[in-house]
This record gives sequence, C-alpha cells and structure tokens, in this order.
Amino acid sequence: MCGRYTISLESQEISDFFGIDFNQEFSPNYNSAPTQHLPVITNKDQNIIQLFKWGLVPSWAKDQSISSKMINARVETITEKPSFKKPFQTQRCLVIADSYYEWKTDESGKRPFRISLKDSKIFVFAGIWETWHDNINTFSIITTEAEKEISDIHNRMPIILPIENTKAWLDESLNKESALALLNNNIKSGFEFYEVSKKVNSPINNYPELIKAL
Repeated sequence: MCGRYTISLESQEISDFFGIDFNQEFSPNYNSAPTQHLPVITNKDQNIIQLFKWGLVPSWAKDQSISSKMINARVETITEKPSFKKPFQTQRCLVIADSYYEWKTDESGKRPFRISLKDSKIFVFAGIWETWHDNINTFSIITTEAEKEISDIHNRMPIILPIENTKAWLDESLNKESALALLNNNIKSGFEFYEVSKKVNSPINNYPELIKAL
C-alpha cells in the first residue's frame, strides 16, 4: 500500500528534470495525502505536468465518495477489476515523487519510515487516471509486493518505474502484455530509508521537518 508520499522539490526543479512545465502553480508537499491535487504526467498530455486528485473515481461512479478507497491499484488484479481495467489499457500516468512513507508495525506500535532512492532525487510511480463528470481528474498508484530490501517495513510498495521506461509507459500503443512487463521491470534495489516523526500521521502537518530522520 502507498498512503502518503512527498514531492519536496520546487516546481522549477521538477520542470527542469522532465523538460516540461506545470499547467498551474505547485508548492513542495512534504505529506502528500489522498484527495489532494498532486503532479502527474498522463499519456494523453505528455508535454505538461498537471495536478490530479489522488483517489481514482471511475467515470461511472455515482459520486466521489469512492475516491478514498481507490488510492492504490494492485498490479495482481489491475486487469480484472472494473474500476481499473479500462484506465490500465488506455489511461496511464506517471506520478511524480521523491519519497514515500510507510509504517512498520512492531511491539512499540506503528512507526513511520521515509523511503527514497539513493541515486535519484526524483522518481515516478506507475499510475492510472480517470475523468469523472468531464472535469474531475483523478489517479491511483499501482502497487506490488515489497522488494526484499524494504520488505521488513511493509509487505507492499508502490511500483517505481526506471526513468528509461517512462516513455514506454505513456506510449499510446502499449498493449496489456507489454504494460504488465514494464510493471514487473520496476526498480528493485537502491533504496534509502529511515524512521521519521509520527507527526506525519496527520495530513494536517506539512512542513520540511517531516522528512528529517528521527
């Protein structure tokens, strides 16, 4: 599962990394949470960074209340579930991040950890997106079993795509088999992680101190 992540860089740094601009203002977010509007690059508009609402709302949904239950799409069932099947085939996106939070459960309770990549200050999660009522754009992050290096923290993780595979993920002609192959070719090592303050538990808290080691 992935329920919180960060984009702690300025918008200009992100634009420079991808070589494209934002379509609206964005400020660093140290505690990105479901229902917030966060930066993505979609297969339909690859030359701009847009802000979509985290929590996919299927086009056929009666209302947006389903959004909070749709923040993640499991790779194991993404081609089967009605809410995810169509977006997976035709509406894929890159979810921009520079770390994510996960909670380790032990005898002392749940302890939050920040997980990032040692060799890259920016990376992307594989995502899918959907439009509801013609003007509400939403997304979900695809998850998989945690790689061995970080499985002691949690048994699930978001799929992080190697940068060299991002264009392929957004390719309009990508078929189901090739898309699944890309998801299986996720980043599998080179993680950096450390415990952080439990203040990250509340989405109300959003400031640089949250990403500091405890």
